[in-house]
Amino acid sequence: MVRPAACLFDLDGLLLDTEPLHAEAWQRASSHFGRELQADELMALRGRRRLDCADQVRQWITASGLQAPSQEELLAVRQPIAEALLVQAQPMPGARALVEGCHQLGVPMALATSSSRSAVALKAEPHPWIALIEQRVHGDDPELKRGKPEPDVFELAAQRLGVSCQHSWAFEDSPAGAQAALAAGCKVLVMPPPNLPAPERTNRYPAGIWRFLEDLSTVLPLLERS
Repeated sequence: MVRPAACLFDLDGLLLDTEPLHAEAWQRASSHFGRELQADELMALRGRRRLDCADQVRQWITASGLQAPSQEELLAVRQPIAEALLVQAQPMPGARALVEGCHQLGVPMALATSSSRSAVALKAEPHPWIALIEQRVHGDDPELKRGKPEPDVFELAAQRLGVSCQHSWAFEDSPAGAQAALAAGCKVLVMPPPNLPAPERTNRYPAGIWRFLEDLSTVLPLLERS
């Protein structure tokens, strides 16, 4: 096995266990305007940029026959909830060891996240090991034209590292993120939500995933042997 030119990491739900917290924030914000979100809808929000999620939630509210808030009104309710929750996020299993292992092995790393720069700073502040990933593409990066599931975030991350997506490993948890990484040409490793039954993976995720992971601890031995 050839060692990857780079490892491109998602953040939410992949390195940090933030997705249940994001889901709670979106659920509470949408419920404030009269619309309970279903499990499938919350899953569809995973991996996407905040403004894209807000537009989607507004569409669901409208489709239910309710008066949708403006994007600003929805986020004014959602953001304080999210910020209070996200500082509590813990690392996903094996995440710290993998990042530190990549650093020790000299494997270039980049963060390819839908989260804004300020949101990443908030979530990462209690976890100094994330600072080892120095190259980052945020959801509000001025050079990022389209968010996941489009491939732009991974293409831009690889470009800034001076490597090709085709020789890089991309790590994701969400269907939207996996689709983006595949479209960029990366070799894609996915760690699905722990409560997602294995048979549902083929329905949720695009074809072409290289590996499904139970946790990130299984990856470091692959890098060490490559």
